[in-house]
Order: sequence, then structure tokens, then C-alpha cells
Amino acid sequence: MRPEILNPLFSPLTSLKGIGSQYLRLISALCNGSRAADLLWHLPSSIVDRRYGAPLSEAKAGNIWTGLIRVIRHEEPKSRKQPYRIEVEDETGSLTLNFFKWYPGVLKKNLPENGLRVISGKLESFNGHLQMNHPDYIGLSDSLEKLQSIEPIYPLCAGVSNKLVLRVMSEALARLPHLPEWQDASFVKQQNFPSWYEALYQAHKPQSIADTLPQVPARRRLAYDELLADQLALAMVRARNKKQAGHVLAGDGLLRRRFLEILEFELTNAQKRVLKEIAADMAQPYTMLRLLQGDVGSGKTAVAFMSMLNAVECRRQAALMAPTEILAKQHFDTLSVWAGALGIKIALLTGAIKGKKRMLLLEKLASGKIDILIGTHALFTQSVSFSNLAFVVIDEQHRFGVNQRLSLSAKGDRPDILVMTATPIPRTLVLTQYGDMDYSQIDELPKGRLPVDTRVVPLSKSDEVVAGLKRKIESGSRAYWVCPLVEETQKSDLAAARHRFETLCQIFGAENVGLVHGKMKDKEKDAVMERFKKGVIKLLVATTVIEVGVNVPEATVMIIEHAEHFGLAQLHQLRGRIKRGFEASTCILLYGAPLSETARERLNIMKKSEDGFLIAEKDLELRGGGEILGTRQSGFENFRLAQLPEHKDLLFAAHKDAELVLNMDKNLQTPRGQALKLLLYLFEKDETTKTYKAG
Repeated sequence: MRPEILNPLFSPLTSLKGIGSQYLRLISALCNGSRAADLLWHLPSSIVDRRYGAPLSEAKAGNIWTGLIRVIRHEEPKSRKQPYRIEVEDETGSLTLNFFKWYPGVLKKNLPENGLRVISGKLESFNGHLQMNHPDYIGLSDSLEKLQSIEPIYPLCAGVSNKLVLRVMSEALARLPHLPEWQDASFVKQQNFPSWYEALYQAHKPQSIADTLPQVPARRRLAYDELLADQLALAMVRARNKKQAGHVLAGDGLLRRRFLEILEFELTNAQKRVLKEIAADMAQPYTMLRLLQGDVGSGKTAVAFMSMLNAVECRRQAALMAPTEILAKQHFDTLSVWAGALGIKIALLTGAIKGKKRMLLLEKLASGKIDILIGTHALFTQSVSFSNLAFVVIDEQHRFGVNQRLSLSAKGDRPDILVMTATPIPRTLVLTQYGDMDYSQIDELPKGRLPVDTRVVPLSKSDEVVAGLKRKIESGSRAYWVCPLVEETQKSDLAAARHRFETLCQIFGAENVGLVHGKMKDKEKDAVMERFKKGVIKLLVATTVIEVGVNVPEATVMIIEHAEHFGLAQLHQLRGRIKRGFEASTCILLYGAPLSETARERLNIMKKSEDGFLIAEKDLELRGGGEILGTRQSGFENFRLAQLPEHKDLLFAAHKDAELVLNMDKNLQTPRGQALKLLLYLFEKDETTKTYKAG
């Protein structure tokens, strides 16, 4: 049950005066919720200073002016196309009020001749005479002091005015309860934080434009409250996951030792460290949920396979799920070679496998005759039944939804889950979106991998690039040419993949050039990719469909057209396609002029660095909490008060604080613990700690 002290914050918006059914839908959409708390989390983005009230004889045009005036006369025009004018004055001078959309009855009622009124609006000058178009406010004479102040300006939507938001926000603020302090006293003092009550009040009553910025103490305090609630809830989920009964998976190591003997390369120290972390989790009697992040070519597949072998050594089944058929088949091709050498039974299941072949495969799977199953979303279907699934690997896991991950885990008897990605993820996102998972990182590439020679070249030099590409292909290299669009649209002048394909066919010969894009059927894409892998096709023109997972070690050239339109993480992923082998490779970033400062910085970062983790942090700085992984991440957009990366330091502090709290007071029984329970309820994390499951 939510504590009663919080009830005023969770009362419906309709309990506020002025919000009936007409405005409820609009304001609910604006503040992303239908309760008073949702409205209070909607903070001002700017201010209007209405304190300027110089005598009209001295007032300067361009200022927002607020003052007491007397209405002299109304001048109603003969045509609706002309403005309705009202002459007003103070003790020193006169002013003309112009109304371009006017109703005489309303104006005469609000501004009666010889009446005293307070007005506020922007002064302008016409032929040396002051005028004001449509005053922002018209009030009675006793409202001067109230109106002559700083006015917060809120983000708005069609149908909702700032006046309305100010009115209902004032009532919501009046309901604010005084809550016990849940923050550590020394941290509050160190950060110069006001109390929660004062912070929220100050955030809604800015006295300068600086007070609306994310780094002022009031806003930092509110951000930290939200981040701490988030990190505390995730820490509780992690702790609870470790209590969920699982199965001890500690094989005799025989298959893993034999695998290392047949492996063509030596494991890096980073791979060995991560394998120990995973094996330690698998050996515990609770279910594992671990995120494995490693740059392109860092050897995540070998780590995943060795971990699956641990399950097979225990006479249990393992599964690997990939987001696309291309990637699933690629994993199957790689792992089937290793599995065959070890006598392990492995199978591939995709949507394309149907009929008797599918039925036979499912029978073998259910009877335990398949040790490792690789597949796509087809693994989710009800007809797929394992004999004793104990270990699940999910590749490029951010492309799967929470429900899909849970669906797969439900296929076995509480299997251990390893989710892995080559997409560089900022530490801030790891802590938020994946905060319920333990975390491993392969931060080392295999020995012998040469750095990619990355060059930034203007599109005007495309002919020179094509000439150089021709020399490369004639010498035996294979290459990618990536375009950002499938075809030309009226809204964009970016080079189309089809147009580029046709142009390159004329230069290199149609038999040497292939095309893949997202609108092709899987069979068509697979056929083209297979020809490229075998070397029948030397040059592959593609959209970003080849961004993830495609493995052609012989491809050593990557050309990305209009690279300025790609995000850093995406550029890094694309460049990773030519880091699969041990030969020198070249990535050419073709850009169209003129470049924006952000685009220029992005391309320079790509030129200077191949560190995926550094690139991820830079991507976050340049694009904020936007499309870091190709789709907008809920870990960022769900925050109402915290802004990342601006509050990144507070996120790290909240992460440490949450761990410290649970280490010392795991049931939140101390006075601070009790206050922190309020915080969890305030940000609606109470249900998270009860019902949130892996992923």
C-alpha cells in the first residue's frame, strides 16, 4: 500500500481546479501522466521577466512591460482585416494596444473606457509611438504586484497555454507534503542540495534563466532523487535474481579443454577473465543474468560457445538466439565446425525451416538428441520444446524485447541467461537499461589484429575513391559500399543504394557487384550474402542491414556514403565488418559538404579512435540520450527529472549509494531505509522491486 503522506501527489489531475474532461487529455499527454505528481515533474524550460515597469515616457521598445494603465478610448475599425486599437495611458505617457483577432464585446468588458487595468506584454515602436500587440495579461488594478514578477515558461502543446499550466501548477505545488530526508546528510551538504520540498518548489519558481539549467542545485537534487530510486530498485532486482533457485552448472572441463586445443588462436586475457566470471555464476545454485559487452572482433562467440560447452558437459542443453536469419546462420556455420570436431550435436532453427524437416528437428530437440540449438525468433514459438534447456545466449540482445527474453527463459527450467552485444554501450546506459544484470566486458582484441585505416573524404572525390577501390578489388580484396537509403525520396537527396549499385555495376561489371537492403526477402538477401562470402561477388552495395554480425574476413574495404548522417555507434558497427580478419583494412567515410560542427566532430572521432567504449561515451555526449543503439532507449527516455549525460556524475554516485544502502540495510529498516521506501513509492519503483524479472 502506498503511504498516505504521498496521496496528494497521486491524486488525479481532475482534482485540480480548471482541469475537466476538456483539458485532461491534453495535459495528460503534455506531462506524460494523469496525476498531480506527473504535472509536478513537468519543469519550466525558460522564464519571462515581467518586472520591468518604467514610466511609459521612459519605457524602451523591445522590453516586456508590466504596469497600471487607464483606458482612454476604443477605436473599432470598419474592416475585420484591420486591428482593433485601444489607447491607454499612465501618468507620464500613452500606449496603443493592438488586437488583430478581436471581439468588441469582450474587449470593452475587459478594458472599459476610463477603467484602471494592469497589463503585461512586449513593447514595440511604430512611427515613434509605443504600442503593444495582444497583451499577454490583462488584470484588475490590484494584480500589479503579483503580475510584476518572474514568470516560468513551460514546454507546451497545442491547446494548452502557459497561463493554464501556471494556474494548475500553483495548486499542485500547494499540495506538496513535507517528506522525511532520504538522502545521506553528508552528500546533501557536499552537493549543496536543498530539501526535496525546497528543490521542487525552487525548480518551479526560477528567478533567472540559469535556474532552468540542469546543473543548478535544485534540479540536481531532483535528478539525484530519481536516479537513486532507479538504481536502488535495480540493485534490489539484482539481489533478488541471485536468490532465485537455479541449477549448478559446473562441468568437468573436458569439452572446453578439447576446444582450446582445436582453436586456431589463443584466448586473450580479457576472454579468460570473462569466462571465469561466467563460470562462477553458472556454478552457483541461482539463475544467472549477465550482460557481455565486447567490441567487434573481440571474441564473444568463442566465450559464448565455451560457456555453452559447460552446460553440455553437465548433460544439459544450450540455445543461442540471434536477431536475424543471416546472423543465426553465420553463428551456425561457425559453431557447427567447432561442435563437429568435439562430437557435439548442433542444429539451426529459423522460420524458413518448415515441414518434415522442422518436425524431425523438434522431435530431436524434445528428446535431448540436440545439445545446442541456434535460431531466431522461431525459438519463441509454442511448438519448440527442449528436453533440458539450462543455458541461453542472446546475441545483440537490445534488438529483442523484454517479453521475448522472458519467453525464451521460460522454455527451460530456470536457465542461466547470457546476453551479449557488440554495440558500444555507454556506462550510463549499462547502469540504467541493463542495471538488473551483472556485467562483463571484453576490452581487448586478439593479438595480430591490425588497426583500420580510417579516412574522411568529401563526396566530390568519389571518382578517386572508385579508382582506388578498383585497384583493391583487382588485387583480390572484397569491399562493402554502404548507402543510407534504399531509394531516392522527395525529402532527401542522399545517394540511393539502387542508384549506386547500378553505377558500380557499369564500372566493375554486373557479375562482380551485389545489392542487399532491408526491403529484400530473407532468401534473396541470404543468396547475395552467400555469393559475397564465397567471393563470387567482389563488391557488396548495402544499406545498414549489414551493420550487425555479418562475417566475411576477406572483406577489407568499407566505404560509407554520406557518413555524416550516421551516428557514431552505427559508424563503429559498420567499420567493424572489416575487422574480422588479420589483414590491413581501410574504411572511407564519404561526406557531403557543408558539414555541421557535430558531424565534423563525429567523423574526426571515427578517424582518431577504434575504442568502442570511448566512441559510445562520445556518442552519448553528442546525441544525448537519443538513439544510442539505433532505437531510442527506454533507459533514458523514462527519466522525468534526470538528464543524461548532464547528470552522469549523479548516476554513478546513485549506483554506489544504492549498493552501500543494501549492503548495510538490505530490508530498508533503518530510519533512512524507511525514508528510501517513500522514495521508491514516489517514483513508482515499488512494484518494480516485486514483479520485475530478468531483462
